[in-house]
Amino acid sequence: MKPLLQVRDLSIGFGTAKPVVRDVSFEVMPGETLALVGESGSGKTLTCRSVLRILPAAARIDSGVIQFNCGGHSRDLLTETRRNIRGIRGNQISMIFQEPMRSLSPLHRLGDQVAEVLRLHRNMRPAAAKACVLETFERVGFPDPARVWRSYPFEMSGGMRQRAMIAMAMVAKPELLIADEPTTALDVTTQAQVLGLIKDLQKETGMAVILVTHDLGVVANMAEQVVVMNKGRVMERGPAPAVLGAPAHGYTKKLFAAAPVIPQVAAPARPETAEDLILDLRDVCKTYTMRAGGWSKPMAVTACHKVNLSLQRGKTLAVVGESGSGKTTCARMALGAELPDDGGQVLFRPQKDGDPIKIHAMSSADRIQFQRQAQMVFQDPYSSLSPRMRIGQALTEPMDIHAIGTRTDRREKAAEMLRWVGLDPSMLSRYPHAFSGGQRQRLSIARALTLDPVLLVCDEPTSALDVSVQEQILTLLEDIRDRMGLSYLFISHDLAVVARIADEVAVMRQGVIVEQAPPDTLFYNPRHPYTRALIAAQPEPDVNRPIDLNLVAKGAGKPSNWPEAFRFDGTSAPALIELEPGHKVRCHV
Repeated sequence: MKPLLQVRDLSIGFGTAKPVVRDVSFEVMPGETLALVGESGSGKTLTCRSVLRILPAAARIDSGVIQFNCGGHSRDLLTETRRNIRGIRGNQISMIFQEPMRSLSPLHRLGDQVAEVLRLHRNMRPAAAKACVLETFERVGFPDPARVWRSYPFEMSGGMRQRAMIAMAMVAKPELLIADEPTTALDVTTQAQVLGLIKDLQKETGMAVILVTHDLGVVANMAEQVVVMNKGRVMERGPAPAVLGAPAHGYTKKLFAAAPVIPQVAAPARPETAEDLILDLRDVCKTYTMRAGGWSKPMAVTACHKVNLSLQRGKTLAVVGESGSGKTTCARMALGAELPDDGGQVLFRPQKDGDPIKIHAMSSADRIQFQRQAQMVFQDPYSSLSPRMRIGQALTEPMDIHAIGTRTDRREKAAEMLRWVGLDPSMLSRYPHAFSGGQRQRLSIARALTLDPVLLVCDEPTSALDVSVQEQILTLLEDIRDRMGLSYLFISHDLAVVARIADEVAVMRQGVIVEQAPPDTLFYNPRHPYTRALIAAQPEPDVNRPIDLNLVAKGAGKPSNWPEAFRFDGTSAPALIELEPGHKVRCHV
């Protein structure tokens, strides 16, 4: 059988510099999934963008052939006319981009943007195109496809926007789907369902897939062939079982060693200490009023309901759950960025045996003091660092605001914080764009530490990072926690990360905590169907341990469809009951 796509000796450069992609070769058979694996900057995305000829303006192709064999025709995509390439893009070859907000038009509704593919390449009438798009929206997991059709991108969460991008790429049923980190922004249950959807479409249409990813668990569940790239070169390639089971190149071994997994045996718990709560959320509820269209009444949406969370001083409390579960809302209330509804309390005790500060009812003086002692590390460090400020300015700004020390003191503190996070003080004069993703996250952590806080709220701090950088950031966070005696409220959807760093784990779904326990209990004796679904959906870099989609579907489905002991609807939920010491589950007695 002839390959669907052949890439031979591809080299790509910028300006007069040496090529950043050098002599890359691989082929994709019809119906096959090939995974391109490597760290940020390895050349994976540039290689894939060259297939559709959507490279940056400054890029140049020095050499190579990209042969596309489809419909009895063989074409070199690098020499095709622009008109012919436009006929291929989105039709025979589609691409799912990593950052959907940059790829979707903010001025057009999602339904119109996805339907445009069918109008351009299939000449479909509007009614037929809408019906096809709504069906695709339902298949990628949108609970209300009609609402998504009339929504704008900014009205959707990051995970929802990524689903819309996946729908746009798949609606025309292309011969080849290029997926650039398609599930990075998705929680594990949605990721498992989307990967299952891609597999189903492959079976139905014979579609081939090039999967660009740094998640080796996704590779093990999806790929037949694997190509490992580093610094623009192919380090290793071969069948997935061979590469994953017995990697031959040293770089591949290092990459696999850094991949986070839930340990087979529970790690020893850190020593217990006398109860000393630094943060305490009591019966916290948060309801938002959503504006409805036309003359409809505004709609109340409950983000959190009767949430109780307690964080011990010097410990890490992890809150996990899918997009929209309420975990980030809890984090925002913990920092005073959102106020709970009447009746809820958020208490912060900066010193042991000191009087607690009521975060939900702070005076101006209390707020200033609180902001020095509680800081946040954001998911996307690039958007939280001003592109117009040098790193020195960004790190000294918090100290300027709080009038801490002299100008020289602030500069020295900023340099010290850079050394703490493993960066050189000479970098203070650079701008954020000069750093890699992992370095920017280190800078974000350094900025949070300049005020000597006692509490850090970490909102998905490693989700956008490749595995080796993720390993470095987790090691750094653990080291800083132990050296400074910090307490972490850690928000994540990656259970392997949580299993490593957390002392206590709370699982949230639809605004309520459904299960809570230490990691050595929760991951090895999960009782709630949703917790079991989260664990089952966690991909592992082992081709012999595929994701159990049936178990994921049972737990990730509607709460009204759960087993009777755990079932609840939108108006009432069973109580959170302690089944054994330290292990709470939301279930009927």
